[in-house]
Amino acid sequence: MEERIGPDAWRERYAHPCDWAQDFTPLAMTDMFADSVARFGDRALVDFLGREYTYRQIQAEARRFAAGLQSLGLRKGDRIGLYLPNVPMYLSAYFGGLMAGLTLVNFSPLYTAAELEAQVADSGTRLLVTLDVRSLLPVAEQVLRDSPLEWLVVGSLVTQLPFWKGVGMRLFQPRQVMPVPADADMLKWQDLLLDRALEPVAIDPLKDIALVQYTGGTTGTPKGAMLSHQNLTANARQIEAIDPHAHARDVIVGVLPFFHVFANACVLNRTVYDGGMMAILPRFSAGQTLATLQRVKATAMPGVPTMYQAMLDHPAMGRTDFSSLFTCISGGAPLPGPVKTRFEKASGAKLVEGYGLTETAGVTSTNPFDGRELPGSIGHPLPGTDLRLLDKDDPARDALPGEPGELAVAGPQVMLGYWNRPEVAAYAFVEREGKRWLRTGDIATIDEDGYVRIVDRSKDMIAVSGFKVFPSQVERVLLGHPAVREVAVLGVPDSYHGEVPRAFMVTDPAAHADAEEIASWANARLGKHEHVDRVILLPSLPKTMVGKLDRRALRVQVGLTSA
Repeated sequence: MEERIGPDAWRERYAHPCDWAQDFTPLAMTDMFADSVARFGDRALVDFLGREYTYRQIQAEARRFAAGLQSLGLRKGDRIGLYLPNVPMYLSAYFGGLMAGLTLVNFSPLYTAAELEAQVADSGTRLLVTLDVRSLLPVAEQVLRDSPLEWLVVGSLVTQLPFWKGVGMRLFQPRQVMPVPADADMLKWQDLLLDRALEPVAIDPLKDIALVQYTGGTTGTPKGAMLSHQNLTANARQIEAIDPHAHARDVIVGVLPFFHVFANACVLNRTVYDGGMMAILPRFSAGQTLATLQRVKATAMPGVPTMYQAMLDHPAMGRTDFSSLFTCISGGAPLPGPVKTRFEKASGAKLVEGYGLTETAGVTSTNPFDGRELPGSIGHPLPGTDLRLLDKDDPARDALPGEPGELAVAGPQVMLGYWNRPEVAAYAFVEREGKRWLRTGDIATIDEDGYVRIVDRSKDMIAVSGFKVFPSQVERVLLGHPAVREVAVLGVPDSYHGEVPRAFMVTDPAAHADAEEIASWANARLGKHEHVDRVILLPSLPKTMVGKLDRRALRVQVGLTSA
């Protein structure tokens, strides 16, 4: 067994379908985009509900937006925020901001005014881009009034839709859109698109921050990961390098939200690099996703396990033509084995599980697209990525051979640090052998064949009479019960053991499951210290917008902690 796993070891031991010699030369996002436009300018980059936008069209609008930003006096390194769902305007704002030399900050469209205001203030965001829809504009207006934000730029959803969909929204959903107030610090998107030359901006791909990406905050206060241009372009190249279908027809369903690092890496940046097309949807709906997948003859779709489960449950699943689909990538949460098996059987496509972090610009490892998979593992590291296991109690040492340890990552996709939090960044990294190793906080094992398996989050471990219990191991057993659809195991206080595991779950309504029966069934298959004290049946488990289980929200919901 190897406690440190690097690309040379993988190249020697596995026939991984990628270019192991790729050196990931420093590359700015602006140069990557310009090169793709030069090669694929007349190709469709975006399909938005049936309306297509070419690479050249997105570039032209991005340039005009960059000129508008410079006209406001925004200069290299200033931060602008994107408070948007998946719409074509997102790409123009994204690449336009980068062309102007600015640093982008992504904000979730589900944020409350308080959440958005806190991150705007923390990041020093000067300008915010949003839409004229009722779910976004009032929140953005409040933040403009109550924070240091200087400008609000508001785009029109209707003008981005296919013609007849836009007419339908005007006629039948007029209350969904709002007029933009006449105010000096509130600008219409179209008014900021200027036809003037850009002031040149020199970008250092290794040092200049392209994106401040806030962590999800499901286990603590969100922190802004500083991702350089090189972090983003390297990860796009790493993802493309392991794809056996790269350079063939490339059409990806983009239903993961762009504001999240998973979509930023696997949908947006990787597709632009490869010259593909994204069929984007503003939110996830199983029926609409299946219809889009069939309409555009998609070749790939990244998603989270709950998305695949929802599609399997939808009546259109059996009627959908999946003949074009090669590969689906699951991330954000562990992929249950039954979901993988059922989806692959129903679609004929490969569903592989990968792993990544906000701090690694997206993806760190994945099971091979072509080759042996190990269910429940996160597979092998991407090209150029090193992994090692650190001692759980002393990160200055490696874990003992055969023992679980804290997974650490080194590679070109690893962040520069945390925005305005040098003390947190100092804790997050260890220096070993001339490399900065990012401590992931995830406890992992590496088997004799080199496959990596995440055991659990170190913060989620449950201490039962001195024994460490990994919630994911208990959850894996519970998911084996035929009635269990989703489950989360939390540690709850216990006067004798200190803590004990308790299971919160969603069951199949048709199964008429009994909580005590499920607890007894599971405890018969668990170690004594892993026994759940109770099973609590819930109608749903709280999740983030990406579909990832929100453990912090669950703890608040069930009264284990305060909001």
